[in-house]
Amino acid sequence: MSSDDGSPACWPRRDTRPVAVGDVQIGGGAPVSVQTMTKTDTRDVEATLAQVGRAADAGAEIVRIAVPSLDAVEAFGQIATQSPAPIVADVHFDYRIAVECARAGAAKLRINPGNIGDDERLAAVIAAATDAGIPIRVGVNSGSLEKDLLGSDGRVTAEGLAESASRTVARMNRLGFEDLVVAIKAPEVPMTVAANREFAGRSDLPLHLGITEAGFGCAAAVKSAAGLAILLADGIGDTIRVSMTDPPEDEVEVGVLLLRSLDLREGPWLTSCPTCGRCQVDLPPIAREAAKRLHELDAPLTVAVMGCEVNGPGEARQADVGLAAGRGRAVIFAAGEQLRTVPIERAVDELMIEARRVADERAGADNRD
Repeated sequence: MSSDDGSPACWPRRDTRPVAVGDVQIGGGAPVSVQTMTKTDTRDVEATLAQVGRAADAGAEIVRIAVPSLDAVEAFGQIATQSPAPIVADVHFDYRIAVECARAGAAKLRINPGNIGDDERLAAVIAAATDAGIPIRVGVNSGSLEKDLLGSDGRVTAEGLAESASRTVARMNRLGFEDLVVAIKAPEVPMTVAANREFAGRSDLPLHLGITEAGFGCAAAVKSAAGLAILLADGIGDTIRVSMTDPPEDEVEVGVLLLRSLDLREGPWLTSCPTCGRCQVDLPPIAREAAKRLHELDAPLTVAVMGCEVNGPGEARQADVGLAAGRGRAVIFAAGEQLRTVPIERAVDELMIEARRVADERAGADNRD
């Protein structure tokens, strides 16, 4: 999807303040960033760094790490120093952990002011963040909403979540801190969408989006995409995390694909035939192999893998590069032109030859510009 001049089409973006997390900007017109959270014991530096590395390789710009106790701070500092991506310290209950993480190299602190303590303790966290020159993300979650903000029936409401976020921001501002990112999350898509829309109408602070406790696998990916896509299409959201009971790199892959599908991040995109009774080739393994190999490229290409005699050739022509597979052979296309017919066993290899050629040509043209 592109505009008439060939530039990527974009949803209108909400104007927000810029916040720096290491070398990544959140808000202020910066691209929507993808983040995730490690799931190892933070005190296991080697395992945690390995997970951070896989997440970064998958496309994560920011990685968050839980720091549950003071004895994990030393390991956190080692991880933050060696990480290929900015590291956020996720801290609850003990304000001293947040203070020490700020001193140990955190690029951002994630706290819940509701459980971090009174104003004196929160002020100590703010002072540490100020000294380190790092922002703070405040999180509002439907599972811990203040009792006085519950609805008349005792249930969580979107208005209550937005008000909790506004109240928290006001408290932080009163203590002299404004370098903030806000997250408002619930397990329900409609609740999360409504609460973020409500808060976005009140504030210009950047928003971190996510559907909390979304589950795992396909169900979590679909649920997260449903909620995040609605908000991103509204122009709301400056950074996202797809919460899944799966490895961090899986979360990142879903987040990256979501942004690509909305033209909010460039990269290759595979379109493939769903197949039907007319298909004369075992297409799913070919499509999966093509998708895997496309990870080698970081270019905004549309690549088609088709197996339909009705629409396949036409759709392969419409892609930047494509193949239309039939019994024992495949036709390779590029830029709307039929190039050659190859044995089905070489279909993906030949497709990738053309994909790399087109990517290299585009990169060369961009460098000349």
